[in-house]
Amino acid sequence: MSIQLEVCIDNIESLHYAQQGGATRIELCSSLTLGGLTPSSGFMALAAKHAKVPVYAMIRPRQRGLQGIVIGALTKYGHIDKDIVASLVKEANGLGVTFHRAIDQCIEPFAALDTVMHYDCERVLTSGLASNAPAGSQMIKEMVNYCGNKLSIMAGAGVNPDNVRELITTTGIHEVHLSGKTTRPSAMTNISASAHMGNAAIDDFQIPVTSAETIKTVAQQLNQLSQ
Repeated sequence: MSIQLEVCIDNIESLHYAQQGGATRIELCSSLTLGGLTPSSGFMALAAKHAKVPVYAMIRPRQRGLQGIVIGALTKYGHIDKDIVASLVKEANGLGVTFHRAIDQCIEPFAALDTVMHYDCERVLTSGLASNAPAGSQMIKEMVNYCGNKLSIMAGAGVNPDNVRELITTTGIHEVHLSGKTTRPSAMTNISASAHMGNAAIDDFQIPVTSAETIKTVAQQLNQLSQ
């Protein structure tokens, strides 16, 4: 079975880099620094125009010609909000549905998996309830064994070229998720060292983008594992 490489992006430049690197699916977001918000209607339409692989939008809940949506909704008690999930899946109207890392905030993760499967989601993105996927690899493996072929478990958070092979071998997953983030210099030649447009800890003159080289390296390792 081939291993899927999903790359989360929040700008069109990164879409091209992710595809150059070998991404097999895109999670389309805005504001990755905030954990990923719904992309604008125009951004979705532009991504659909340029994408050569399926694109799933982080949604609450609009659609513009993409292949699927990424959702997640919890009650204040740490359970999946069944009413909201049922409504979003219904509105998806046959589009693919991924349940995102909200699963990692559930107090009863296996009951949550039952709910996700009940609503016919395709996959769940998880770090195994840990701060990153390698740290949660044992839980991810348990999730894979629990769901079998009923739900794909996709590992995300902290996935990189140095750990992806071991993560797949250890857990038995067939899908991984990463942003492959790097930065590039802005086109500005006049660099102000004193005035900041936002958080002073963030360099206004470094643009966050997906690294095509990082995605390519991960894709090569996945292809080797699939042979």
